[in-house]
Amino acid sequence: MLCLASNFYQVKNNMARQYSGKHGKHGSKKPIKKVKPVWLTYSPKEVEQLVVKLSKSGKAPSQIGLILRDSYGIPDTQTITGKKITNILEENKIIPEFPEDLISLMKREILLLKHLEKNKHDMTAKRGLHITESKINKLSKYYKSTGVLPGTWKYDRERIRLIVS
Repeated sequence: MLCLASNFYQVKNNMARQYSGKHGKHGSKKPIKKVKPVWLTYSPKEVEQLVVKLSKSGKAPSQIGLILRDSYGIPDTQTITGKKITNILEENKIIPEFPEDLISLMKREILLLKHLEKNKHDMTAKRGLHITESKINKLSKYYKSTGVLPGTWKYDRERIRLIVS
């Protein structure tokens, strides 16, 4: 009995979040049916135009999805148009140079660096900086392998400050 309990504990720990001791809760679920809702009055062309308009106003793809859901009542662009938001942006040639998740990690690292300049002995922030840097390295390695980033792209803190600001 004791052996099974310890084995369960090990399996449970393997499924935890990578950088914390917590197991986390699952996020919201997408609707099971991949069918256009009956009550939706927007056509696929109108949804694409809304995505392009919101992108030109400076919104990121995740913000566009939230705005479409909250303001326009469009639950999922993929069920209506058959394309994801980033694919719509690629077709219209307004996709940003770097992926949104990589840019947000870079912004977080810049904020942590500024904080550490003022508070040199903040070891928790220093650990957060190391974790953020490793996340950037992992993401950049993935994006190089998929072709989103060029293979010669290197991570450099000074260049990142120029890119993000």
